[in-house]
Amino acid sequence: MKLLIADDELLTREGLASSIDWESLGIHQIFQADDGIRALHIAKLHEPDIILSDIRMPRMNGIEMVEKLAEVLPDTSIIFMSGYSDKEYLKAAIKLKAIDYVEKPLNPEEVRETVLEAISRRQQVLRSRQNEDLLSLETASNLALLLTKPYKDNSEKIEALIKELGFELTPESAFATYIIKLRTEEPISVLIKEVRDKLKDFLKKSHMCSVYIRMHSVYHVFHIIGKETAPSATALSTIGMFFKEQFEPFGFFVISQGDVVRGIARVYQSYTSAVVALQSSFFFPSGTLLTTEDVSSFTFTPDGAVGMENDVGEFTEALEEKDLDRCKAFLDSLHQRSYRNYRLLPNQIKDTYYKLFIILNDCRQKWKLSTDSTDVDSSESIIEYLEDCFTYEELHQTLDERTRQLFRRLDSYVPEDNTIFMIKDYIAKNYSNDLLSIKEIGDYVKLSASYVCTYFKAQTGQTLNQYLTEYRMEKAMRLLEDVRNQIADISAKVGYSNGNYFSKSFKKFAGLTPSKYREKMLG
Repeated sequence: MKLLIADDELLTREGLASSIDWESLGIHQIFQADDGIRALHIAKLHEPDIILSDIRMPRMNGIEMVEKLAEVLPDTSIIFMSGYSDKEYLKAAIKLKAIDYVEKPLNPEEVRETVLEAISRRQQVLRSRQNEDLLSLETASNLALLLTKPYKDNSEKIEALIKELGFELTPESAFATYIIKLRTEEPISVLIKEVRDKLKDFLKKSHMCSVYIRMHSVYHVFHIIGKETAPSATALSTIGMFFKEQFEPFGFFVISQGDVVRGIARVYQSYTSAVVALQSSFFFPSGTLLTTEDVSSFTFTPDGAVGMENDVGEFTEALEEKDLDRCKAFLDSLHQRSYRNYRLLPNQIKDTYYKLFIILNDCRQKWKLSTDSTDVDSSESIIEYLEDCFTYEELHQTLDERTRQLFRRLDSYVPEDNTIFMIKDYIAKNYSNDLLSIKEIGDYVKLSASYVCTYFKAQTGQTLNQYLTEYRMEKAMRLLEDVRNQIADISAKVGYSNGNYFSKSFKKFAGLTPSKYREKMLG
């Protein structure tokens, strides 16, 4: 807390500052002023929690100073220092509700006790103010949620919330909904509050405000309210730029802007138009802002999928012929047809890419090329990867790199023992199973548990357990590089039911604990 001591007597100010252990009371900053005008200036600049002020001061007395501060610092606690002859001033102080006072000559212990009471009262005010703010935020969030639903179904509730929030709206009040989709599902309440506070100040200049709701973890909905006039195209562009700047630190994100509508009853229309625009966001880079104008000339039809089945056949032929140039040409053509394509839906293109990943894996197995920890190496992991992909560009780059990687392995291919290949391939498909055993691996390749270990060591130079552990650890390292993956979940994903054992094994392998490794990789 901060304290301002205002008195024209230097000895009084210095004596108060030095005779009481203010730190023990929770006061960490003390300011001094030698008259009312200077005290007023310092109070406006530093916003003290408590003011300990003489009543009679040069240029401006304490009563006048407090009257002027009432508008800008209404919750600051005031304690007057008064002499016997200041009774008339004290009557005025009581009218100002500044009823705390200590008599001169001052008794440090009395001052201390009075300040303690003021601190307690100040803390109650802050808690009350905080509760009011939280209640207001909750009310605004309730309104924001209802505005994502048809007005006719919730009109009474919506009107009641508008009244509770004190919004003065007319039938001509304008609205525009923005939806920001983030990749992360992490709790980010503190960061979002900072964005909302900045947005409030930003919109205030243009006589606008907003209400906000977070939906389904990754969608952040802002209903912008123009109380007087509809926001211009320039204003909307500026708001879009504001959101881009604010959400840049969050990582992958896209923004959609709904139609500008007039009247609270039509906000749902703005929201749904923003949802429609957002459906195409998968095919655009992170940070893109999409409007209804962008997608208005394109309507999804099944025709957008024409050629997809042919794509699967063409890719298969190119791979079977081991023709890298033909594969590159195919991937370039696929990218050109899909990138920024409003006629496609994400699930449609993901279904095609799922089939293409499966074809890559089939060829890898057919050519007996071993996997490594970076591979998307099973139907389950492919589906999981596709679900996590935020943009088409990210998806396509992965397929392109996996295709090139397949040909690099093919170029440097040294025929591997068929049994060793089967062992490695089995581990690649089952490493996440915490019950995976040497016996199970041996049974798969029709060797005894003891002989499969001997055989693997003779062929590769490392034990089967070493290979399995390294494979799991390398998978864990890749997963740790994505902040969306919780460390406890990573442990289970790579075959460790005991989190502590996973941490010890990881530290032994990488030299760092999983959390420290993540910190290092993410900078």
